[in-house]
Amino acid sequence: MNMSDLTERQKTLLLLLIRDYIESAQPVGSKRLAEHYHLGLSSATIRNEMVALTEMGYLRQPHTSAGRVPSEEGYRYFVSQMMHNAQLPETVQHTISHQFYQARPDVEQWMTLAASILAHQSQGASVVTAPHMEQIRYKHVELISTQGRQVLMVLVMAGGEVSQQILTLAEPVSQERLSQTTSRLNGLLAGLTVDAIAALSNRSDALDQDILILILQEIRRTANSISGEIYTDGLTNVLSEPEFAEADDARRALKIFEERSTLQDLLARTTTNSNVGGLQVLIGGEGEWDELRQCSMVIARYGVPGMATGTLGVLGPMRMSYARTIPTVRFVAGLLSDMVNDTIVGE
Repeated sequence: MNMSDLTERQKTLLLLLIRDYIESAQPVGSKRLAEHYHLGLSSATIRNEMVALTEMGYLRQPHTSAGRVPSEEGYRYFVSQMMHNAQLPETVQHTISHQFYQARPDVEQWMTLAASILAHQSQGASVVTAPHMEQIRYKHVELISTQGRQVLMVLVMAGGEVSQQILTLAEPVSQERLSQTTSRLNGLLAGLTVDAIAALSNRSDALDQDILILILQEIRRTANSISGEIYTDGLTNVLSEPEFAEADDARRALKIFEERSTLQDLLARTTTNSNVGGLQVLIGGEGEWDELRQCSMVIARYGVPGMATGTLGVLGPMRMSYARTIPTVRFVAGLLSDMVNDTIVGE
């Protein structure tokens, strides 16, 4: 069905009906549209148009009601109209920016905050994945002699990640020699990726060589641990929606949040080919995710391509407030991209 087949009048009625249904969760009848929106059309004219829109697949009629509700196709049309002109009020933008700039520049704090803001603004359930470092770069290392053969290694990555661990060396080494080793390694490794460091790992000095191997192990471990984190918030928002009074539907949707592998698969498959900042709206699971049959999801990718990217999104009933959720997801994605850019890439 081509959307350009709709007349202007049908487009107007369809958008008004969907907006009304999103707010009320009640099927919408021709009488309500005629009385509420002063369209200068009779109830009978509106009813005929609603019948036509139903036959075209944009509306459906719940079996017990005279009114109509949007079909998945109707929502898709609504979203396509909404996608480019939905704006977040400036006051809301300022509030959200302010909350971020007050937070410490720490990945975990931002992720938790992003999930909380998305859930609050959209009244849906939010999901945010930590930025996946496509390339972790070395920044510098400190070696501090503690006692005997034990040395504290503090390793700083270019993304601001810091890891500390106690190493036990083969023999006691003076602080002076440790400091010489660190200054050599810092000169050699600054800004290098794991692969570049691995290519260097046959140093003539035995201590340099040992420390280099430990640095490599630690960077690899950090890379694996950062990228798997998923933060969620607002699950109770979804449970309180009228659609989910039949608990099975809600349980099925929320199961996706519990089964991390399904969620990761969903996020990975929907954003692999999308650009950073690009937005996708999945309506009714798009025939691929049965768990999301009653839901919609607005998903975006954030970060800096080739360096570090993550995903964020909001899940809600199919009659979620797209006009609010779409610009909120887009705006928060922009803020997270700026932060990744400032902290991880801007080193």
